[in-house]
Amino acid sequence: MVDISSPNYRPLYEQIKVLLTQSLIGGEWRPGDVIPSEIDLAGRYKVSQGTVRKAIDSLAGENILIRRQGKGTYVATHNEEGVKLRFLRLTAASGQKEVLNSEQVGYKKVKADAHKAGILQIKAGSILIEVKRLLTFSGRPLIYDHIAIPAAPFKGLNAARIEENNGSMYSMYETEYGVRMIRAEERLTAIAASAEVAEALHLELGAPLLSIERVSYTYGDKPMEWRLGLCLTDDHHYMSELE
Repeated sequence: MVDISSPNYRPLYEQIKVLLTQSLIGGEWRPGDVIPSEIDLAGRYKVSQGTVRKAIDSLAGENILIRRQGKGTYVATHNEEGVKLRFLRLTAASGQKEVLNSEQVGYKKVKADAHKAGILQIKAGSILIEVKRLLTFSGRPLIYDHIAIPAAPFKGLNAARIEENNGSMYSMYETEYGVRMIRAEERLTAIAASAEVAEALHLELGAPLLSIERVSYTYGDKPMEWRLGLCLTDDHHYMSELE
């Protein structure tokens, strides 16, 4: 029985949401899988169908689950159109669709310094995989990406596998390693291009860039990727929808 007098009491639907999330973390339902029906879940957790529906609605609002009319509810995946690039917010000022590609320019394994270790919640000195790459929009390099991920969850990841992927890193994390990014936090600042970045983006030293520092999280609110995107915005802008 739920004790509503407890200071730690959560509404029942939130408790069901936690249980559903634990099943996702445990791999009971993988990205792209259909989850049991609301009726089946209500029986499993011994709650009303309405309570289950509210929990699922909350997870759908966070892009963790996706409802499909007449088909059921599925675990969201970065392989779907409209989802795999949902963290990429740089858009042409003209609004036109562009062909996106990536070019790897650096790969190495390093020991995590205190700053990145703190962000990724790992021990300082743990091994990180660091990747640098250019993102091109219709053939023009516009983003210089510096990515760091803990090596332990991504065993076997090397420069060749990243090169072969040539697309969403999040899709690769999910498909090959079972790590799905469900949310991200970003910090935006204006900076001047360093010599390394200016050369890569074909700019003059000190040219203005938009710096986007992003930390991406998987289930259980665990940080799994640090990323610094340095963006050229002369004819592009960062677009974010607020609700």
